[in-house]
Amino acid sequence: MEAVKQVKISGIDEEKTVPVKNAIWKHKHILDLDDFTADEINLVMQTADAMHEILLRPIKKVPTLRGKIVVTLFYEASTRTRSSFELAAKNLSAEITNLTVSSSSITKGESLIDTLETMEALGADIVVMRHPCSGAPNLASQHIKASMINAGDGWHAHPTQALLDIYTMLKYKGSLKGLKVSIIGDIIHSRVAHSNIWGLTEMGADVTICGPATLLPKGVDNPQKYFPKVRVTMDINKAMEDADVVMGLRLQLERQQSGLLPSIREYARLYQITEERLSKANKDVIVMHPGPVNEDIEIASEVVHGKRSVITEQVTNGVAVRMALFYLLAGGSRNE
Repeated sequence: MEAVKQVKISGIDEEKTVPVKNAIWKHKHILDLDDFTADEINLVMQTADAMHEILLRPIKKVPTLRGKIVVTLFYEASTRTRSSFELAAKNLSAEITNLTVSSSSITKGESLIDTLETMEALGADIVVMRHPCSGAPNLASQHIKASMINAGDGWHAHPTQALLDIYTMLKYKGSLKGLKVSIIGDIIHSRVAHSNIWGLTEMGADVTICGPATLLPKGVDNPQKYFPKVRVTMDINKAMEDADVVMGLRLQLERQQSGLLPSIREYARLYQITEERLSKANKDVIVMHPGPVNEDIEIASEVVHGKRSVITEQVTNGVAVRMALFYLLAGGSRNE
């Protein structure tokens, strides 16, 4: 028999209650989606639904996490992700402290562990960290009592982006079971692609990754060895066939400078997501991108601003999903 709990979200004038199946939350940290089960992802999705309803209210602030302290620690520049986390924390009435690396002791040589000790001294309950080094949040989680949320680490992972992508797909498609999702672009350097592969395959989606050979993971000649549930192709037209979701990835200019591409123009000619190429996908295909988009390189402008695009909605959904994660990490799913 499936376990069903009531997730209660304290509101301003009422308490929002949603039934959640298999509502067992065991995570202290959000480091990637490789250790998430489908039931746990569904718990995040259903909790995000409750948070999304809060965001539709005239007054979007609720006292759910009053007294909790959230610290954001970003070693890389960010607008969308950082703002989304900050809004999510403020909407739940948590106290938020932003540590700006460029004006902190980090510039004087303070180590990551020393910085985390400072976070502990500040009384942090949850630390949101973005770091250029893959694995940094995993290391940090071993040296801090607070919960750690990985907001992106190197080429490794970006779990909250993947969760908001899954949430957006579910809003449009209802289920991911058998859903055909094609991810186009710089796969090997994309933390977004890596986390999406874990989450989407766990939820039963059929994932295709596509890009130039130099931007695909090693072992492309034997993809089942590395990605047993993922199809790999260098032909964008094949990736588009019968796709339900097409996701473009941001192409960094340094890829051309490092010799991985002959030119940005050549990449756009071969791999840009255009209306013509989308004609091979299903009629109700949606187009996604983690942002910001290099228009007319990764995706044609007419597609970015067209009816198929849900890129703006991804940003909005990111706040609801991150509110849900704050809530769950703070012990909200244990309320009955």
